[in-house]
Amino acid sequence: MKPKVVVAYNKVSPRVLDFLSESCEVTNFERLDTESLPSFYETLRDAQGLLTSGVKVDSALLDQAPDLKIVSNIAVGYDNFQIPELSKRKIMATNTPGVLNDTVADTVMGLILAAARRIPELNQYVKRGQWNADDGVNLYGTDVHHKVLGIIGMGGIGTAVAKRAHFGFDMPILYHNRSRHVEAEQTLNAVYCSLEELCKQSDFVVLLTPLTPQTVKLIGEKHFNWMKNSGIFINASRGATVDEAALIQALENKEILAAGLDVFEQEPVSPDNKLLTMDNVVAVPHIGSATHETRLKMAMLAAENLVSGLQGKMPPNMINREAFENLL
Repeated sequence: MKPKVVVAYNKVSPRVLDFLSESCEVTNFERLDTESLPSFYETLRDAQGLLTSGVKVDSALLDQAPDLKIVSNIAVGYDNFQIPELSKRKIMATNTPGVLNDTVADTVMGLILAAARRIPELNQYVKRGQWNADDGVNLYGTDVHHKVLGIIGMGGIGTAVAKRAHFGFDMPILYHNRSRHVEAEQTLNAVYCSLEELCKQSDFVVLLTPLTPQTVKLIGEKHFNWMKNSGIFINASRGATVDEAALIQALENKEILAAGLDVFEQEPVSPDNKLLTMDNVVAVPHIGSATHETRLKMAMLAAENLVSGLQGKMPPNMINREAFENLL
């Protein structure tokens, strides 16, 4: 008998569903809302696998899924997973690192360029028919090339950003990380430094840390005070890693020049959020990895993780290795 798998992901590719169906009995929920939730929980009751992105997998959900063996996240981050609870119940958890590094790095560089050269603001300026030949300096931005880039979180995505900045824009690289990245130091001339030194010396500060209890509001008022008045802040990690009120204050008080944001404390972001009223803020809707090609790769990798675990094998991208070992 095929194991039962629940998919809770918006518009998952038919290729992924076909792959899962070869070895699993699949029920797909494209949308979870008040109407579909009762059916979702009922289906989970005898499911062995869950493939999802963003669904909160905590004790409340797991109580509804006594037969669950593995949960597979279509994302690198897994702050929606209650890992200690999953491990306690011997449920494997997986994610999809690596396949999105280049795509997210492209987004980061796009935010850097857009914020520095004021591209969204000036795009609207032209389209509204406001272009005046006498404007001159009012249209100036700031250079990106040869400026200092500070990266907080030198993982796979951070390294991909550093490569683009070093080889494409001749930018000196500073980084702050839990551990030294020797390869980045050797191949990209990246310099390890404290968080304070990074903020003070960088022209662009890019935040790429995962969301953990230790990184909640990692960046706040003192960090924006450390930054140059000409500094530009980029967040492509999670909204909760930044004190958003402090960021708003820093922008309003001209303590920093601009910001490029792919993530927000509340998502979707409230239309009343002050950040959306600022011309010096580039805001996009958490689309760091959102290309057709990359999202397909992520979903397929997540499906491969799921099937591997259900077949009794060690999934390629285990988060809680202890859960698998406890099953042996």
